[in-house]
Amino acid sequence: MTKHILGLEPLTTPYKMIAADANRSGSITTFDIVEFRKLILGIYDELPNNTSWRFVDKTYSFPNPANPFPTFPENISVLNVQADQLDEDFVGVKIGDVNGTVIANSLQSVEDRTAATMLFDVQDRTVKAGEVFTVHFKGAEKVQGYQFTMNFNGLEVQDITPGENMKLDNFGIFADAITTSVDGAANEFAVTFRATKAGQISNMLGVSSRITKAEGYSLTNDRLAIAFRFNNGNTSTISGVGFELYQNQPNPFVNKTFIGFHLPEAANATLRIFDETGRMVFTQNGEFAKGYNTFAIDRQLIMTTGVLYYTLETATDSATRKMIQSK
Repeated sequence: MTKHILGLEPLTTPYKMIAADANRSGSITTFDIVEFRKLILGIYDELPNNTSWRFVDKTYSFPNPANPFPTFPENISVLNVQADQLDEDFVGVKIGDVNGTVIANSLQSVEDRTAATMLFDVQDRTVKAGEVFTVHFKGAEKVQGYQFTMNFNGLEVQDITPGENMKLDNFGIFADAITTSVDGAANEFAVTFRATKAGQISNMLGVSSRITKAEGYSLTNDRLAIAFRFNNGNTSTISGVGFELYQNQPNPFVNKTFIGFHLPEAANATLRIFDETGRMVFTQNGEFAKGYNTFAIDRQLIMTTGVLYYTLETATDSATRKMIQSK
């Protein structure tokens, strides 16, 4: 979107331009980037001035494909219906999807392959309970941009010092995590914490995709994994995104929900869903690739309502979360 706004690499279809209009203003500006960033950082659960999808009459021919705004048909009217209207179609536009990578349904799959890993160097040491200290994060290479979630435990955020060409708007602060999304700026920032318990920094901080998916974008447009490199004297330890089970989306759900998870390596994984009494109502097993994967759960598969618990297990890891089937 930044390249489009600057005229360096315009979006190539009217549908991509519609997808880029986050605030539904009929134009693509930096305000749209700000709105999308809040969504990526987890500050927004949904865009306040737009829907998740927009649908355009497939037969519509844009008078000026380079500018699909201000209006285009989002409905089809049929008079005196006497037969099936199977030729009436729409083009679905996922708002925010300007590169055509959206996973629209369970019949599609995601290619979660990264070319390399972007490392953030962090000085490791022990901290005392009550100590206030600053951790500097410095990217080991220049990139176009990056985003990730940083989980922390036994720590409280006191302050964030953005790097060059960054703002506090590039960060989201939560009770146990910080999210960041940066485009075209320095890959260096600092966070001041207060320790609520004693510990080792490398055991108290970790990269995650729990809120904001961890990935970077190289200067040659390759997608990169994200990891911290904790340095302590002559030794260093690299820690990336590990085994993670995410909250289902949507939650609560009526007809269908998706359970996402991250595997540090390809593995066999089993999902089990239980009702409040502990009775197992669903199970599914399969071989899954390294990176992000998802289960699609239809209400007909579980045949129960109310509070449910789901557990994901591999040969080495296990995690459990709660969800609600509301009808």
